[in-house]
Amino acid sequence: MRWDLRPYPAPAGSGQRGKEENHEEATMKALIYHGPGRRSWEEVPEPRLTAPTDAVVRVDAVTICGTDLHILKGDVPAVTPGRILGHEAVGTVTATGDAVTTVKEGDRVLVSCVSACGRCRYCRESMYGQCLGGGGWILGHLIDGTQAEYVRVPFADTSTYLLPEGVEDEAALMLADILPTAYEVGVLNGRVRPGDTVVVVGAGPIGLAAIATAQLFTPSHIVAVDLAQSRLEAAKQFGADVVVGAGDDASAAVAELTGGLGADVAIEAVGVPETFEQCTRLIRAGGHVANVGVHGESVPLRLQDLWIRNVTITTGLVDTYSTPALLDMITARRLDPGKFVTHRFPLDEMSAAYDTFSAPEATGALKVVLTR
Repeated sequence: MRWDLRPYPAPAGSGQRGKEENHEEATMKALIYHGPGRRSWEEVPEPRLTAPTDAVVRVDAVTICGTDLHILKGDVPAVTPGRILGHEAVGTVTATGDAVTTVKEGDRVLVSCVSACGRCRYCRESMYGQCLGGGGWILGHLIDGTQAEYVRVPFADTSTYLLPEGVEDEAALMLADILPTAYEVGVLNGRVRPGDTVVVVGAGPIGLAAIATAQLFTPSHIVAVDLAQSRLEAAKQFGADVVVGAGDDASAAVAELTGGLGADVAIEAVGVPETFEQCTRLIRAGGHVANVGVHGESVPLRLQDLWIRNVTITTGLVDTYSTPALLDMITARRLDPGKFVTHRFPLDEMSAAYDTFSAPEATGALKVVLTR
């Protein structure tokens, strides 16, 4: 069998529905990447439908991700100057291509950080992050993203989620990236099981989301490791039983909890060599290291020490296959992602929001939300 990985062809007479028809010269404000360390909130053309599977979404709420900070550091060279950043949003559909059938103008939707063509080998295996048909992590990466007044969303049928009444924008926004990322790449890849001792290294938003979702599997202990006292306090609020800060011995703390064995699962949620190596030291023989952090430089892998201890190391880009289940948990009040939000800004204060989010030690920021 041969896989047809070409984009959907435009049907004869393909048109578009919604506001797109009458705004040829319209402009909007967006956060533009101008190279490492350089960004600006400036005026650019509004997005237009370019394929019959597209939708244009008015951004009603958007947030900033740690990955955006990695981009600004130059850690993601595929992001080129001139790109609109951002890959998380909640908004209202304003236009759809003729092939879009599951959302329509006026619908309130979650825009996922991962786009899915729905047709390729990986999409058929629910590995949407590895999409071969033009999707994967493309928003704010390979195409213009969500930190703007409007965003073009490719493959709208399989890359947006209708939001039920009663789910607030802020809560839904946490499902665009951090919750499915922590849950899939950290908790599920790490194979957290009832009774486990789980160590989360890094108590930023992703680490806190790992703590929150690890609790779904009733581990016996959740240990949070971070240098910032404010984030350790947040970790306690999200469910950590033990916190380890600057000057503390994480290995000794874990050994005391486990009778000297080590953790069953260590979740790396920072993305620097030191924290990855720390995770490999904290786990027991037969344990799992689940790497969630975005790494921008080489990390030593001391395989000569790890192979004989039956250690499993997993990596991953989020696939967002868990988003519908997480949305159901929010609707049923089993998860409360709104508590991730510590700072709120109007959309046109994007630069101030970046300044706040990028200095969590001084501001105490976890997630910032910008709204119209």
